[in-house]
Amino acid sequence: MTEKSLGQIGIIGNGSWGTALAKILTDNGQVIHWWVRNQDAISYLQNRQHNPHYLTSVRFIPGTILPTSDFVAMLDKCDTVIVAVPSAYTQSVIEQVDKSVWQQKNIISAIKGILPDCNLLLNDYLTSRFDYPLEKYVSITGPCHAEEVADERLSYLTFSGLDDSLTHAVAAAFGNTYINTTCNHDIWGAQFAAVLKNIYAIGAGIARALDYGDNFLSVYTTNCYREMYHFLKAHFEKVHPSNENPDFHTSAYLGDLLVTCYSLHSRNRTFGTMIGKGYSVKAAVLEMNMVAEGYYAARGMQSISKEFSIPIPIATFIYKMLWENLNPSDGFLKLEKLLS
Repeated sequence: MTEKSLGQIGIIGNGSWGTALAKILTDNGQVIHWWVRNQDAISYLQNRQHNPHYLTSVRFIPGTILPTSDFVAMLDKCDTVIVAVPSAYTQSVIEQVDKSVWQQKNIISAIKGILPDCNLLLNDYLTSRFDYPLEKYVSITGPCHAEEVADERLSYLTFSGLDDSLTHAVAAAFGNTYINTTCNHDIWGAQFAAVLKNIYAIGAGIARALDYGDNFLSVYTTNCYREMYHFLKAHFEKVHPSNENPDFHTSAYLGDLLVTCYSLHSRNRTFGTMIGKGYSVKAAVLEMNMVAEGYYAARGMQSISKEFSIPIPIATFIYKMLWENLNPSDGFLKLEKLLS
């Protein structure tokens, strides 16, 4: 199989995940065009070679990053674009340019959420609104925390796409001594797993704040995986059946769930911990100064669950705590009875 050329690569977004991906690519010898909104951040990156707000320990090799606030100019220079902005802002970014621009690009999604204005994964949004050719789309999933990438601690990335040559080319661009890569064709399942695990991680944080122990958390996480597995299997069979059955018992599914529920690096777990301690959603968002993808995903997955008639009762309890003012203590007392 001949790998496709990725050409010039651009990254949209300079949060912790975007910065981690920039580090991996530049460590591998890539020069990246990097769209950054804030001019002060651009100047800092140009003059000091590191991000002033996220993963500040990461130093970029001079000449490997080309940050700019000119979105159109960045896109004009790139053949492959990595989308690494929070899902809540993705639509407004994508819609800045005509669909014909996107149709010519390879798009790599590093989003771990649902677009909240339409309750769609990025690939479904692009194909339905922009007539985007799905063969040019690849998604990145974990388990992989940006903080451990910054420390060059061994991490694993899964790349999902329909075109093997493109998917393997993307994986090759990211693989190195501290990043192991895997490829599959399961665009929808891998992304939905990434969405669901963030919701469940919020629940894990709430449980910890409510003084539930490790025994309960192990049971909770086991049940979350069972619910995730049932959703992914049902969605695969109802919506995107094929002769190639994806293996949901791998690191992109179970592994990413485990690390997001247990790791202190997990912003969704941290967000849940604050909710469990009595913070309002608004106060928790302001305190973190980061977007917890599971917050918006909890609402989006309710719509998707109803659309395809695939129940997700644990995720529904988390949704009610976040969006319908269900008291977390009361919610978990009810949730206890669902677990086995």
